[in-house]
Amino acid sequence: MKNLPQKVRSKKLSSRVDLTAMVSVSFLLIIFFMVVGELSKPKTMDFSLPNYDNEERFMGCVLHDENRTLTLLLDNDNQIITYSGLLFYPIEGPKKVQYGKSGIRKELLERNKKVLQYSAQRGKPGRGITVIIKPSKKSNYGNLVDILDEMEITNIDSYVIVPEFTPEESKLLASN
Repeated sequence: MKNLPQKVRSKKLSSRVDLTAMVSVSFLLIIFFMVVGELSKPKTMDFSLPNYDNEERFMGCVLHDENRTLTLLLDNDNQIITYSGLLFYPIEGPKKVQYGKSGIRKELLERNKKVLQYSAQRGKPGRGITVIIKPSKKSNYGNLVDILDEMEITNIDSYVIVPEFTPEESKLLASN
């Protein structure tokens, strides 16, 4: 008899898969999504809220430590109108000041010094002035940037930009 050809059996290769690359890609994706998740959270800024110790009611408004507020109304021709407290019950009445070292910067430094003394007397040392910046439609963007620069120079970190005017403030701007 003739030798029948033997069946050639194929050699079975190991079915082991190297997952090293898959693991490193997985870790990179996990890190990527953790970083993106952390960066996409909204950032908020701390704002020094008024003192709520003793609330007073005056003309339908709740006055919360208005001694610590200074309002800046930015007008055209590089004019600033400032007042402390509330316009209808001001601590310091409205007055015009100019930009610069001898104008608004001097005003901010003096007012902040008074407020720091006031806060220290009331048992809350270190609570400085809160500045409310209200740019009018007539003021330009450069004026707003200049005021923000003054906040940085005078180390006032508690300020807010409010685009709305009260009717009294609108009348005050129109009269000047």
